[in-house]
Amino acid sequence: MTTDIAATYSIGEVAAEVGMSVHALRFYEQQDLLVGPIGRSLGGRRRYTRVDVDWLHICSRLRDSGMPLAELQRFAALVRHGPGNESERLAILYAQRDRVDQQISALQRAREIIEWKTDVYRQHVNDGNAAGLWDPTARSERSGGPQSSYREPVPRQDDD
Repeated sequence: MTTDIAATYSIGEVAAEVGMSVHALRFYEQQDLLVGPIGRSLGGRRRYTRVDVDWLHICSRLRDSGMPLAELQRFAALVRHGPGNESERLAILYAQRDRVDQQISALQRAREIIEWKTDVYRQHVNDGNAAGLWDPTARSERSGGPQSSYREPVPRQDDD
């Protein structure tokens, strides 16, 4: 795909560049997520501009980050409205960034558990004593309950 600002692109070309299906692009248009009307060829086929493609990249990343459709619609409406509402746009972006930061934090905590458990299993497998490792049918002699080697991982000092 060229970057010529005057060039236009078919729906298939745009779908390939932004990593969406043709159906998703039509859906975005129906949901009023684009910042301008999509042009049409003499034959009635959609023709996208470079601005449309760049905007769709932004929309795609915002959706990938979990931005609710209603928020994306609001953001697109503000952009379409033009200057004068930048603080509202910024508030939407700040809120989404905060949601993404929370997701990243939760994923980091989940990764720490997975890393810890991977180390436990690797050590037991390497030592040749993996039989019964976290076996829910095995009973602990002390508690009478299932054996568990789980403990909350201690954060490393470099995680501060």
